[in-house]
Amino acid sequence: MCGITGIVVADDGPAVDEDRLRAMCGSLAHRGPDEDGFFVTATAGLAVRRLAVIDVLHGRQPVRSEDGTVHAVLNGAIYNHQRLRQYLAARGHTFRSGNDAEVIPHLYEEFGTGFAQHLEGMFAIALYDSAHHRMVLCRDRVGVKPLHYAERPDGLVFGSEIKAVLCAIPDRTPDLQAFSAYLSLMYVPAPRTMYREIRKLEPGTTLVWQDNRCTVRRYWALADVPQRSHLTAAHACAILRDLTVECVRQQLAADVPVGFFLSGGMDSATIVAAARHALPDATLKTYSVGFADRSYDERSGAALAAARFGTDHTELVVEPTAADVMDGILPAFDEPFADPSMVPTYYLCRLARQDVTVALSGDGGDELFAGYLTYQADKYARYYRHLPRAVTAGIVPGLLRFLPRSSARASFDFKARRFADNALEEPGRSHYLWRVVFREAHKARLLQPDVLAELCDTYDTHEAHYEAGAGFDRLTRFQYTDAHVYLPDDVLTKVDRVSMAHSLEVRVPLLATSMLEFAFSLPGSMKFPGRQPKRLLRQAMAGLLPPRTLAMGKKGFNAPLPHWLRGEFRPLVREYLCRDVLRRQGYLRFDAVNEIVERHLSGVAEHAREIWILLLFTMWAEREKAYR
Repeated sequence: MCGITGIVVADDGPAVDEDRLRAMCGSLAHRGPDEDGFFVTATAGLAVRRLAVIDVLHGRQPVRSEDGTVHAVLNGAIYNHQRLRQYLAARGHTFRSGNDAEVIPHLYEEFGTGFAQHLEGMFAIALYDSAHHRMVLCRDRVGVKPLHYAERPDGLVFGSEIKAVLCAIPDRTPDLQAFSAYLSLMYVPAPRTMYREIRKLEPGTTLVWQDNRCTVRRYWALADVPQRSHLTAAHACAILRDLTVECVRQQLAADVPVGFFLSGGMDSATIVAAARHALPDATLKTYSVGFADRSYDERSGAALAAARFGTDHTELVVEPTAADVMDGILPAFDEPFADPSMVPTYYLCRLARQDVTVALSGDGGDELFAGYLTYQADKYARYYRHLPRAVTAGIVPGLLRFLPRSSARASFDFKARRFADNALEEPGRSHYLWRVVFREAHKARLLQPDVLAELCDTYDTHEAHYEAGAGFDRLTRFQYTDAHVYLPDDVLTKVDRVSMAHSLEVRVPLLATSMLEFAFSLPGSMKFPGRQPKRLLRQAMAGLLPPRTLAMGKKGFNAPLPHWLRGEFRPLVREYLCRDVLRRQGYLRFDAVNEIVERHLSGVAEHAREIWILLLFTMWAEREKAYR
């Protein structure tokens, strides 16, 4: 794992400023504490901060071709580098180390700008071809590793994180539509960032800068995956078991200590089960975090799986502090991000990093095998829409008013109200709205009029993907949308930033290309038949995982945010959501914000997610002086 950054200048532009490049690289030191590396000419520069995982002693970057005309830097891991190395050596290429990054320039020499389609792994890559004055950027298929860029009149600048790009551009303007999407979703979906000048390179794409302009092309598309119409469930289960073991085995390769995140759920337990199969006699180190609030705590489930597979298990009760939010979690994100699970994930990564440099995670299982409650809601909504209007518009909302509100995780009243609010929308919008916090009508009351006047409906962040997935069945189409927005821009962004804050490499075997393509080749009726989500994965892991783990419903890796905002984080709420701060920033109306705050803090209502979103935004705006 590393942090990469670089510059390429236009033909008539100024020479590369090496001091600026070094500052860009220095901003990423947390991503690679072991060493830095540079390639600099008058026309281009590449830089890297390295976290040594493969060939620790000799795997320096940047790497180059034999003739020195092609240089490259890698953030991530190439899992098929040994097979590629054999192929390239047979083609006459020579290697100086065992570093997985070293296959990249040679692969480019063989396949040109389409080289990324031959890579299996999690990666963000920058490659400079000096003979053609060409910079090539590419990102892995699902977006495990990030890459940001700014196209400018005098060239292109890029970096693993926004902070590296900001070192090189003097102008920065808040993107109000990105802000609106953040209020709805708790994150900023690609390709936008919170700055108009900076964009995210989307997963599965390659950017080529040449002749003073950028061209972005897709090298892989999930929509192109062939569908398997005649595969039986039993055969699919056998394939899935074998795939899981093989993907985990492949991602265990490292020259540093490796551990495993272990929650009480099925996905992380599946990874540990596969690792135990691949390494029957090895010591497996597992890590979990929990909470004093029992409705959020999954340590007993994690301990059950740890005992089943004989792991060396370590757990921690999360007790967050305002100082950790200010000095650790907030700086890990260069734009507003408010998924509450960022907090326990931050502490989980810190815990694991005490012993290991690489950790394997179960992320991706819900998107691939239909584990989210939203997929259940989508099913029920199909029938709910056929009920008489008197029931859906009158009786149900009337009954819901009498339900007591709860702060417990995924409480019945929360799910019931969310369902009634969204189920009557058309399917694509309804699926989008399951996760929306501030709807457009809420933002109309919350935002300053001049901000509101510049915004459009943020469903556009999902609509294009929903339309692109029209070739799939109904369930898989929803999964396709989540795999292109929620997975890369929320789940994987969260894991990347908080793990890199602790210089920890996190790998996600369930998102290997073979696993991804297999899951999306199957009909939705096989993944989620009847009323049981994730049925195929449960069947595949039957006999391997504890029965209690297999029977467990979806809970999610969440946090007792309602209690934290009334307790540990209350001073932050008072400081950053006060009248003076909101007036200075110029985005939010104090009266509307304060009403939400007071209702929650007094216990009259539960508005934890809304307050958390607003709090994290105002803290970001103060830190960056991003005032209107």
